[in-house]
Amino acid sequence: MEKIVEYIRKKGGFARMIEMKKSGFQTRDITKLVKEGVIEKVKPGVYRLSDYDSFGGINVSLLTICKAVPNGVICLISALDYHELTTQNPWEIYYAIPNSEKVKKIEYPPSKPFFFRERFYKPGIEEIKTKHGVIKVYNKEKTICDMFRYRNKLGEDIALEALKTYLRSKYKKIPQLIKYAEICQVKTVLMPILKGLVA
Repeated sequence: MEKIVEYIRKKGGFARMIEMKKSGFQTRDITKLVKEGVIEKVKPGVYRLSDYDSFGGINVSLLTICKAVPNGVICLISALDYHELTTQNPWEIYYAIPNSEKVKKIEYPPSKPFFFRERFYKPGIEEIKTKHGVIKVYNKEKTICDMFRYRNKLGEDIALEALKTYLRSKYKKIPQLIKYAEICQVKTVLMPILKGLVA
């Protein structure tokens, strides 16, 4: 049993059932470790260590989604939270995938997929490299513009809060924000608000 845990630890805290079987581990032992709470089943065939301390302060939930969904990109309120642009504390991880893809249900952590058309999916992806894997998340400017794109569904107040917080930051890049407003087709919505806030 300890060999399985050590194997997963060496893999960066995550492992696939197919890899573990190839390494000679038995399904019943893996299942037992899940029942004992030593490892967690993320989705069919994907497991991770339950010991959060193993990840050294990395956002394990975001990393888990990116491991479970290779094309998943952390988006919307979850990306705002990552960039510290909101006071909201989302209970689900929001992630974007191309609208041509299907996604299997993730058992843990709670998550919600958003299906983006290619022109909205591809721009603005940042890759945060950690020793446990890569977290893909939309940059600040793209995230704010996505929030305005989804303002009717997720709330315009959250989008406005994020924009105001962003504009107070020394890292703001207004030309970049306008570029993403065009890409996300929210320039006509965003520009009057932006002018009012920076005037």
